[in-house]
Parts: sequence; C-alpha cells; structure tokens
Amino acid sequence: MEKKIYRMEHLGCANCAAKMEAKFNAHPGVKEATITFATRQLRLTAEDPDALIPELQTLARTVEDGIVIVPREDPTAEAHVHHHDCDCGHEHHTHHHDCDCGHEHHTHYHDCGCGHAHHHECSHEKPVHSGGVTRIYLMENLGCANCAAKMEAKFNAHPGVMEATITFATRQLRLTAENPDVLIPELQALARTVEDGIVIAARSEADAGSREKKERQPVSEKTVLLLGAALFVLGLVLDHLGAGIPALISCITAYILLGREILATAAKNMVKGHVFDENFLMSVATLGAFLIGEAPEAVGVMLFYRVGEYFEHRAVERSRSQIMEAIDLRPETVNLLVRGKVRVTPAERVLPGATVLVRPGDRIPLDGTVVSGESRIDTAPITGEPVPVRVTAGDSVMSGCINISGQLTVKVEKPLSESMVTRILDSVENAAASKPKIDRFITRFARIYTPIVVFGAAAVAVIPSLVTGDWHYWVYTALTFLVMSCPCALVLSVPLAFFAGIGVGSRKGILFKGGQSMEAMGAVKAVVMDKTGTLTKGDFSVQQVEGGDELLALCASCEQQSSHPIAVSISAAAREKGLILKVPEALEEIAGQGIRAVLDGKTVLCGNSRLLEENGVVFDAVQARGTIVLVAVEGVYAGFVRIADSLKKGSAEAVQDLRSGGYVTVMLTGDSEQTAEAVGRELGLDGVHAGLLPHQKLERLQQIRQETGGVMFVGDGINDAPVLAGADVGCAMGSGADAAIEAADVVFMTSDPAAIPQALEIAKKTQTVAWQNVVFALAIKFAVMILGLFGHASMWLAVFADSGVAMLCVLNSIRMLYRKNDK
Repeated sequence: MEKKIYRMEHLGCANCAAKMEAKFNAHPGVKEATITFATRQLRLTAEDPDALIPELQTLARTVEDGIVIVPREDPTAEAHVHHHDCDCGHEHHTHHHDCDCGHEHHTHYHDCGCGHAHHHECSHEKPVHSGGVTRIYLMENLGCANCAAKMEAKFNAHPGVMEATITFATRQLRLTAENPDVLIPELQALARTVEDGIVIAARSEADAGSREKKERQPVSEKTVLLLGAALFVLGLVLDHLGAGIPALISCITAYILLGREILATAAKNMVKGHVFDENFLMSVATLGAFLIGEAPEAVGVMLFYRVGEYFEHRAVERSRSQIMEAIDLRPETVNLLVRGKVRVTPAERVLPGATVLVRPGDRIPLDGTVVSGESRIDTAPITGEPVPVRVTAGDSVMSGCINISGQLTVKVEKPLSESMVTRILDSVENAAASKPKIDRFITRFARIYTPIVVFGAAAVAVIPSLVTGDWHYWVYTALTFLVMSCPCALVLSVPLAFFAGIGVGSRKGILFKGGQSMEAMGAVKAVVMDKTGTLTKGDFSVQQVEGGDELLALCASCEQQSSHPIAVSISAAAREKGLILKVPEALEEIAGQGIRAVLDGKTVLCGNSRLLEENGVVFDAVQARGTIVLVAVEGVYAGFVRIADSLKKGSAEAVQDLRSGGYVTVMLTGDSEQTAEAVGRELGLDGVHAGLLPHQKLERLQQIRQETGGVMFVGDGINDAPVLAGADVGCAMGSGADAAIEAADVVFMTSDPAAIPQALEIAKKTQTVAWQNVVFALAIKFAVMILGLFGHASMWLAVFADSGVAMLCVLNSIRMLYRKNDK
C-alpha cells in the first residue's frame, strides 16, 4: 500500500468535504481516505493512488461542482479566486477583500448552522457569503428562548437572508445578507408574529432602550403581581366564609388582571396560526379549569405562572448582566490630552496617534504605548495573571488593564473597534453564536416535544373519559399536561450554560471561539503540546555552570566576539554577574566544534565533546537538557556551561494536572531528541516526539488520535497552524503567531500552561451543567405527567414543572460564575 497527499482545488464546503470522504472510503480501491477541509488536502492510501484520482474526482463532483484533485507538489495547486455551486444550494467563495476599514483581511473558515464552511474576516462587517455582509443587532423585548428559536427558523427561511443566528443569552441577532439594514423592518415584522413587541436595533440604540426598560418594567410587573395575589387571597377567604358570588368575582378580577396579556397574545397568535406556544397553552389550561369548576386553581395557576416567569426573567437578566460586565470592558469615555488640557471624549471617537491620560485606578481605555510615566498595571482582567506588571515609557499596554500606582500618558495605537477590550467582547459574542450540537439538538427536540405533549393531553382528556365516564378527572389531568408542555426550560438553559462557561473562561484569559469548541473538549483523551513557546519560554539562557564564576568568565571571554545565540547567552550571563572579561591573545573558531583561544598564555578550549576528544582531553559525558559547552584549560577538563530554553513556571503543574485528570500528555517538537527527551523527563510527559517538521507533526498527531481518541493540540508558532487545524481541538498561546491564533479553537491570553487544564475543566463543567439541565427538566416534567395520570399531581405542581424548573435550570447554568475554588 502507498500513501500520497493531494490538494483538492475549489473545495469550499465543509459539509460537502465530509460527504466526499465517505464516498471515497466506500470506493473498493481505497484503503483509507481523509479530507482535511482546513488545508484542502486529501490523504489517500491505496495500491496505486494516482490511478484512482480520475474516479475520485468524478465522485467528488457529484457532491460539489468544479473539484480538481492534483498532487500537492503540482505548481498548479495554488489558491484561485473562484466561486462555484455545490448540491447544498449555497454559493461559496474563496477570496481576499477590501472593506472600508482600510485593513488587510485574511480568509479562514468556520462552520455555521447550515453545515457549510463560510469565510469571515474583520469583526465589524464580514463578507461571508456571496456579496454578503454580517452585522450584529440587539433584539429588545426578547423574553422567550423557544420563541427565539422559532424566529431564527423564520429568518433563515426569508429569501433575502443568507444566514441568521439568534443568541438568546445575549439577545443578539447575527445577520448575513447583501444589505442587512434593509431587511430589518421585514424581520422585525416576522419576529412579532412569534412574540409581540420585538424591536431589532443596532447595539448602541438598543442598550439605551434596555436601560430604560430595566428601570420601568420591574415596578409595573411587581404591582400587577401584588394586586393579583391580593385579589386571589381575598377570593379564597370569601369562598371559605361561604360568600360564593363575591369570591367568584374576586377570582375573575384577579384572573383578568394577571392573565389579560397572556390571553390577548394567545388570541393574536391563533389568528396568525401559532397554536403551540406558552400563551395559548396557559390560556387553554386555566380557562379549562374555570369550565370544570376550579376557579381558585385557575387563578392560582396563572398567578404562580406569572411569578415563576417574573423570577425566571430576572434570573436571566441577572446572568446576562453579570457575564457581560465580566467581559465588556469597553470604556464609554477617555481623558484625551489636547494641547496639554484634558478633554473627556467618547472612546469610539479617539483615533490612533492621539494621547490619553490614565490616572491611578483608571482602566486603560485603548491599546497603545506609554509615552511618559511609570506604574504597575493589573493585567488580570485580560490575561487572568494576578501579578501586576511594571511599565515605563516605550512599553505597550493593552486596553482593559487597570493602572495601579503612577500616572501614565499613553499614545493610542488602535481605535476602540480594534483594541483588546473589543476583540475579547467580539470573541465571546462570536463564541455564544456558535451553537454546540446539544443546543441544536434541543432546539429540534423542542419542535416536536410540545405538539406530542399537546396531542397526548387531548388523548388523556378524551379516551379514558369515554371509558370511565369521569370527564372531570381526566380533563383536569390533561390540563396539567398542557401547563408543562412549553419547552422553555430546555431551550433556555442549555445555551445559557455554554454562555456562562465562555464568560468564566474569558475572565481567566481563556477565549473559547465557540460552544462547539467546548463540546469537542469533552471528547479529548490526549493533550499534545509543542515545546518552544508553549512549555518553555523560548529564550535560551545559562541554566547551570560547573566550575563557578571563574569558569563562566573564562568561557565568556572566549565567546564574547561571537554572534552565535549560544555565545550571546554565555556572554550575557557573565555580564549580568558583573564578571570581568578578558580579550583573548589568540582565537580560532573551529566549525562544528567550538573555539580554541589563548588567555594569559594558556590554551582554552570551549565547545562540544568532539572538540575535547580530538584534543585528547579526558572528561565524563554530561547527561542534561540543553546545549552543553565543555571547557578545558591546558588539556585538562575544567567544567561545563549548560544553556537551555527555560521551562515556563506552570509547565510542570499543568502536566501533572492533566495526567491527574486522566489525559495522555505528549510533546511534539522540532528540537533535538536529546533536548526534547530531557524536557519530557523533567515534566513527566507520557510521550515525546522530536525532530519533527510541521507536516510530520500533523502525521504524528493523527497517529496519536488513532491510539487514544480525541486529541487537543496546544502550540504558538506559525509552523503549528497545520496541526492546530488538524486537531479535534486546537489551542494557541496568545503570545504566539497570528496564524496560529487564527487556526485555533481556543486562545490562552496568559500564555500560561496552567490554562490548558483550566480550559478542559471549564469545558467539562459546562457540558455537565448543560446535561444536568436537560435531564432535570425532562425528568421533572415526565414525573409530574406520570403522577398526574395516577391522580397525584395538580396544576400547581405542573406550574412548578414548567416555570419553576426553568428558573432552577437558569440558576444552575450561572452557578459557575460564583465558584471560588476554580484553579
């Protein structure tokens, strides 16, 4: 069998790539075929791979037109500007573009809900489909998670919409169209057919309206609930005293006060053809209770439904505000310096080149460079690192960090839209819009859950009643089913759990690029890491000297004229200690061996073992990590200097935490085998693979995946981009290359290895909470249904199974924000 790699030109759809891979593997001549969409590569194993290419190319074109399969080394295998159509019905493009922001953009891929790969660029407006622009809007008055799912389906069915995603946790609409703003009136009208009062507006406009609403809404709603509760209690007291008519009047008044909006909305929705919504179901259930003579229970159910809904909405709003406060560090105003005077100016109006004043205690408003002043800044809001960093003139500072001590003057390098605070906010919002599989599953499940329960309620009301004749009992039981048939607890709690997890990660300097990334972490069995820049600092320095300062000075005197990185490290270490270096009387560099010099009339050898062996020097081999520079004086071994890339502070603890969590830990590096093995032993890694080129890292990663299962890769170099894209979950250090950060699913802003086990733990807890909500909500609902069939459940309990369970699921989702013992 022979394995070869080919490039698949014009491959623009991730879902189509998966279909092609399945077709290829079903071909009788193919032993194994793997398509990597991120790199457009086909890895083909067969007896004669080249002979199969025409057939496979024909197979590929049955899925997506225009596919060309060529050898990877073929010079024609370059990226082309093109567009094509595949059988999915979407048009796909690969291109660079210019937008009015004036910056260069780089194309990379992501998956949206349609299952196709689209290209996205800068954070404010992004062409993603043919001629399409993506913009973000806020949906004011959006109060129902299930309704949000229905609106999203309607929006995506609109002929002018290329893609629409509604994130209930943030109340955001991410809309892709040729001209999104033009579509807003039509989409707002569509949204109002599902839920009244929806207003779709730009974020800034909606924020102001939201603040006003928060100030007014709770007061009026509280008043209605208190009056309704008072009338309900009055009705119960009058009924107990035997005043039947006044009691009934009091109950009816309370019911109208509490349920008028629900009844009106249900009537409007019935006219529009929307039957299976919570307003209709509550109306039918409570009016049915009146008809069977259970007026107090009808009012009580409506009251407790409204109370539960009130607390549920408060819990959701509280969770939203807490998460957004944690991640939205954008300043409203800055202290702009104009001709020596301070002018308070809106942050979005400040352009690069301007100078701002940052007083002690202020948050740095925009990314820039310190012009004057000295201070310590708290970078924890951005990186999660608790130790303050000292900054002086010339140092770069990130927006969002807090100035602790001195006053700083900062020259703005980036506008607000490109500063770190906005990038983090955009990352979190983008992540919230990337829905995991469990979220999509629950949305689909909700579409069939409610009709099934409603038809089940009708069957419970009619069939047993015809058999037993006890219509009151079975109609009452059916009404309890209707109360519980709304799936809001399910639809609401799952995305909120992931949003909370993303928020927790951002506070720790861990940016998840989507719920899908968090979900994929749940299947990770092995954590594969690069060495330099990930586990080690990437700065070579003297780690050990055998022979003391005298030997270090001797070696540095010989090496001080060399520009080799090893020589520079030795000279720098000697100067840091204040050692006096001498000028050699004679000096000879021996290629591949080291230096022979004469100092104070003595011959000094500084180099590797080969240099000493050829000069007859007897010495013991040194087994240690890094580069060993051996020193001999007048033919006698004097000691050695060890230069190595120093380990990051948290590397050992991170590896230990990963192994304790049951993960296999492996290091892939291009460094020498000796150095890599030494690092592996020091850290206690399960496996080390050294001397690898970028494509060899990817091959080794795939082997590890076959042996262990899901693989997460952590790297920081530009050469890590292919393996990052090829891993099940790719993680990049925030200090790394832009290409690595772009290719990654998760970014560690701290560049601290401790973030690796932290990210896995957050992802695991998030998924646990999400599934807890699903299981808990369904278990309670089904338990109450069963109790109802046996006559042990009332409509009051049914209200708890609906609104009460929803509120508990919301509280369970946001409890991660309050954990104090997270590592």
